[in-house]
Parts: sequence; structure tokens; C-alpha cells
Amino acid sequence: MVRATVRTRVHSFAAAGEVRARADVLAGEEPLEIRLDGEEFAVAMRTPGADVDLVFGLLLAEGVIVAAADIREIDFSTGLAPDGSRDLNVARVRLAPEAGLRAAARTGRNVYTSSACGICGTNAIEGVAKASAHPVPAARPLLAPARILELPELLRAQQPAFERTGGIHGAGLFRCPDPTGAPELLAAAEDVGRHNTVDKALGRALREGLLPLGDCVLQVSSRASYELVQKASMAGVPVLSAVSAPSSAAVELGRQLGLTVIGFNRGRTFNAYTGLERIAAGPA
Repeated sequence: MVRATVRTRVHSFAAAGEVRARADVLAGEEPLEIRLDGEEFAVAMRTPGADVDLVFGLLLAEGVIVAAADIREIDFSTGLAPDGSRDLNVARVRLAPEAGLRAAARTGRNVYTSSACGICGTNAIEGVAKASAHPVPAARPLLAPARILELPELLRAQQPAFERTGGIHGAGLFRCPDPTGAPELLAAAEDVGRHNTVDKALGRALREGLLPLGDCVLQVSSRASYELVQKASMAGVPVLSAVSAPSSAAVELGRQLGLTVIGFNRGRTFNAYTGLERIAAGPA
């Protein structure tokens, strides 16, 4: 079974024609099939590791579960590789009755998540927008600009696989008990899929009974997409901070949901596109 990182052989070429053979490390990527009460629901291309958190987070994002108790059991024992060995790439999930009803209501909207796109395969556009059981709270000063600027480096410290591969995303969930105090790390995750990192981080928080996350900031190492704003809102997270740009749809959804969307947070400056009221001492 492929692990989180995989060693390989690579040849490096220089402009003058020099060629050097050396060892390299790649981020692992494998499919995880998720079945709900015996029915196929999703196939997620992910980096193996924290798969239980991923299942919880993905089902939260899809509106199937709203609390940890909605999942009665997850069984990974039935996944088999072509050679007959166990590969742990099938998750059979047994849901509580109410969650089972929500899953049944999504019949015909099975999901395929690639490393690049977290909502590929949703059969109807109305299936993208989902109502949250953990609404984003009213805006109030949450974190000072200097503290927001610290978040990318705090997240980077939680990315050992990125240090080894240079090809894996990260997400960190930080609680902000005081606008000028140090953010408290609640959960961090790495994955080849940027959406998977968020699912893993939020899934861990859900399993630990921490939702709703109304005093938290979600920092991601990627751009801010519509999908990531949606995922944050499903957990009640009021602030999404990204090191790269947001999309227009992400900003518009942030406005609609009352969620603060921050982009280009790279340690020296950042841009706030919505929800400035949550930035302590920021402009009105």
C-alpha cells in the first residue's frame, strides 16, 4: 500500500546538459471508496493517513452528518488490493438513522473527488450549495492583523510531508480565544488534495466534539475556492485564510454567509475580501 510519502528515482537535467540521478520523495496518492450503509457514495483521491478524519470531514461537508454520533462505525477491513492483500482503501460506514435519511436524500449525487477538484461528479448544480447545521456566528473582532499574519508559518510547522516532497497541501484549524493572544492549534492535516486537508482538519474537530467552531480561523496553504468557503461554513468556521488568491465565487459566497475571506496571507501582508469586522482594529 502506498504510504503518505513514497521514495522514487529521478533524473535531474541542467541547461548545460548535465544529468544527475538521485533519490526523491513523492506525496502518496490512492483512492478511498466510501460506502454508506452498503451503498456507494464517494471515491476520494487522497494521501493515505487520517482516513477516519477524512471520512468524518467529507460527510460533514456533504451535509450527511452534523455530529460525531451520526457515524456508528467505520470498517476498513474489506479493502483488497489486486494481489489479494488488504489495502484499507474501502471505508464501509454505518450511519445513525437520521444521518441515513440525509444520505438517502442524496441519491443520484454520488461524489468523485480528485486531487484538484473536491466536487467533481456532483450531478446537479444545486447539489453544490448545502445548508449548514452550524451557522457562521455574527461578526465580532476575532484576531489582530499581526496574529493573522503568523498563521501561514504556524501551519508550515505542521507540514512535515511538504518539507520532504514539496507537493502536498496543508490546512490548520486555529482557535482564537483573544484577538491579540496566540492562536491555539486544534487540528492540522496534509494531503495532495487541498479540499482533503480541510476535510481531515474539520473531521478531527468533529470527532473531538469541538463543533461549532465559531471562534476559529481555518488557514490553508492553497487558494481560497468556493468549495473551501462552503466546507468552513458547514463547521461554523467564520474565517478562511489562504496563502493564495480567492476566486470570485468564494468571495461572493463569503458575503452571502457572513464569512471572512482572506487571501494572499504570506506573512507580511494579506488581503481581506469580506467580513472585515472580524479583524481586530481593522477598518470599519
